[in-house]
Amino acid sequence: MRIDAGDVASAEHDSDGGSIVADTKHRIPREGTQPADLGQEMLALIARLYPICRSITGEGFRQTLRILREHIPLEIREVPSGTDVFDWTVPREWNIRDAYIKNMRGERVVDFQRSNLHVVNYSVPIHATVSLAELKEHLFTVPDHPDWVPYRTTYYQDGWGFCLSQNQLDALQDDEYEVCIDSSLEAGYLAYGELCLPGETTDEILISCHACHPSLCNDNLSGVALATFLAQTLRTRHRRYTYRFLFIPGTIGAITWLCLNEGSARRIAHGLVLACAGDAGHPTYKRSRRGSAEIDRAMAHVLQHSGRPYEMIDFSPYGYDERQYCSPGFNLPVGCFMRTPHGQYPEYHTSADNVNLMSSTGLADSHALCLATLTLLEQNRAYVNRHANCEPQLGKRGLYRQIGGQTDTSVDERALLWVLNLSDGAHTLLDIAERASLPFAGIHRAAQALLEHGLLAETRSGAQTTGVEAV
Repeated sequence: MRIDAGDVASAEHDSDGGSIVADTKHRIPREGTQPADLGQEMLALIARLYPICRSITGEGFRQTLRILREHIPLEIREVPSGTDVFDWTVPREWNIRDAYIKNMRGERVVDFQRSNLHVVNYSVPIHATVSLAELKEHLFTVPDHPDWVPYRTTYYQDGWGFCLSQNQLDALQDDEYEVCIDSSLEAGYLAYGELCLPGETTDEILISCHACHPSLCNDNLSGVALATFLAQTLRTRHRRYTYRFLFIPGTIGAITWLCLNEGSARRIAHGLVLACAGDAGHPTYKRSRRGSAEIDRAMAHVLQHSGRPYEMIDFSPYGYDERQYCSPGFNLPVGCFMRTPHGQYPEYHTSADNVNLMSSTGLADSHALCLATLTLLEQNRAYVNRHANCEPQLGKRGLYRQIGGQTDTSVDERALLWVLNLSDGAHTLLDIAERASLPFAGIHRAAQALLEHGLLAETRSGAQTTGVEAV
């Protein structure tokens, strides 16, 4: 069933218009999966998705979502072309079957079948014979890297073009060429994938990634794989928050979702945009527009105590879909997790952003850091010291036996004392960890030990910074 403008609903269709029955058998991550195995599984998903010609609309995007639905129970939603979404309009749907440049001997000197990057994404259909001079007006290369093919688009202005290596361009002779782009631009639908994992509260954590680029791995598929495997992991866990995963076309997808969900978007208490998360560079986090939102502090804390190089950068209205979620009308607490940021590695938006650029270790590390941040948010609550008049005697309660390093459940005496001192109902565990310059995990263990011995009580004001009620 297709949906009408303004009424977004779950819908999916195969390439000939037939309905597709939702797959209810989704892979659940194996217990005890090691980071190396996880990184390899993420890399395998990237390799499978890599050949698909995706765009902001069209069958390639739907095919990608169908593959993801083998791993997680995505709802696939479609919004008709022509739908007004704030100051934008959902564009016509673009599909492509073939494209080439042939010389006068009938040889394909540029062939879409060899790489989907060879066609400027969203090119209008054309079949003509042109001179080399005219053809060059529609050709794009990367002169500094003569073997690479660039990625170019013409989403919102009708046009056509080809991308090729500088070496290919230099080899073209002064002759006439047959150009063919067998594409269509017609009224259709913008598709996106959405998964909601209910939690104890209706306050949400948003995980968003763009899934619209063709054969590009770090800038596109790494974020898609990371979001997919985070969703797999979180499906098996007890959840305090509700989690919403969005697999959307860049820019227009976030704008469309926000327009159609303007009221419910206010439930987003924390959010992450995932992109460029699979290379071997060190982790980078871009803060939300607020700058000191709880998600910003949580990610900063996790990175600070990770024991590896990292970078924190301030918000700017340039980048990925965090700029839509953080637009002033919404100002949602959404940051962006990356490794090497867009534009800061030479392979960005070229054919060199391929599977060989991916690092299974980097993918697994990105998963671990994001999951640690989400775990921190889940565990970040405020408590009240029930024996606030001086320190309670820890020895008679057996707490000193838990102090030390003999077991994984041991607690730090400093953490116990910090938690007792700052548990006045106004400080969360993250506040305490930051003040004490101690890892959050140790502060959380101390709080759990004190709770078990009746020295703390949870306060419903413990999540005032997020609007989430403690449960």
